[in-house]
Amino acid sequence: MTPLAGVRAKLADLAAEQDGLLTAAQIGAHGLSDRQRRRLVTAGALRSAAPGVYAVAGCPVSHRYRLRLGLLSLGGASAVAFESAAALHGLDRSDHTAVEFLVPRGHRGGRGHFKVHTSDHIGRIDIVTTDTLRCTSATRTILDLALAKKRPTRIEAAIDSAVQLKLSSPIVLARRLKDLRGSGRWGVRTIDRLLEDSGGHTPLERKFLALVRQAGLPPPRTQAAFQHNGRFIARVDFLFEEQGVVGEVSGGRGHSTAADRAKDAQRRNELQDLGLNVYEFTWEQITQRSCWVREQLCAALQFA
Repeated sequence: MTPLAGVRAKLADLAAEQDGLLTAAQIGAHGLSDRQRRRLVTAGALRSAAPGVYAVAGCPVSHRYRLRLGLLSLGGASAVAFESAAALHGLDRSDHTAVEFLVPRGHRGGRGHFKVHTSDHIGRIDIVTTDTLRCTSATRTILDLALAKKRPTRIEAAIDSAVQLKLSSPIVLARRLKDLRGSGRWGVRTIDRLLEDSGGHTPLERKFLALVRQAGLPPPRTQAAFQHNGRFIARVDFLFEEQGVVGEVSGGRGHSTAADRAKDAQRRNELQDLGLNVYEFTWEQITQRSCWVREQLCAALQFA
């Protein structure tokens, strides 16, 4: 293999790691001159994809390609952000077609070709790598969605799915929000309000937590796990630990097969064997008979 062929092979390997893309700086760092690079473009082996960024001939133009192209064009201070980051993290209700980036305010380069947001407040804690792409953390992404004035239901879905995926938590969100509170960010009050009933994994669990808060009841632990003699028994939606009360919520008609019902009964019996009182509530009860649910909870928790 000639030296030039060896360089091209290394560049091909690098391009494969970068969704078919290379920067002019990377090409130069591997020993190719500007003239040699231009020859590759003339020969059709490379094509200009953005200022300072080249695509290998034949590489597919996908959504991921566009995200990588933005990162390479904007440089090392950039990160996939807002709806694009939400989709990368797998947060519910994300826009999987969005191509958005975050850069420090005053950053230059490539911005005319992409949707770019700027900020004076980007901490090291705000940037992670997801699927080899640099992006904002789930926590920062949620705060940015509020900054972008997304609908509360959209932000709720992002918070709850981030908690479910263990990418963030109400405590972590509150701490990061506190750091940014004095920066004049829009959306702080929205996050404050939505965090009041966060901690569950689903919209129904969020409604249950809101009902508990409105009734003045003590907040329960969410997703509490139980074992007995080293064997896993169940993970419950809500646990009022001091009172030994478990709250479970179910959407729709719940489990309808005989096998499902038998499994649910065994699970309930095993929790009761541990001395826990188990109360189950449906979507219809929580959304349409909330007063009755509150009465049940107050009685169970011995509140007047």
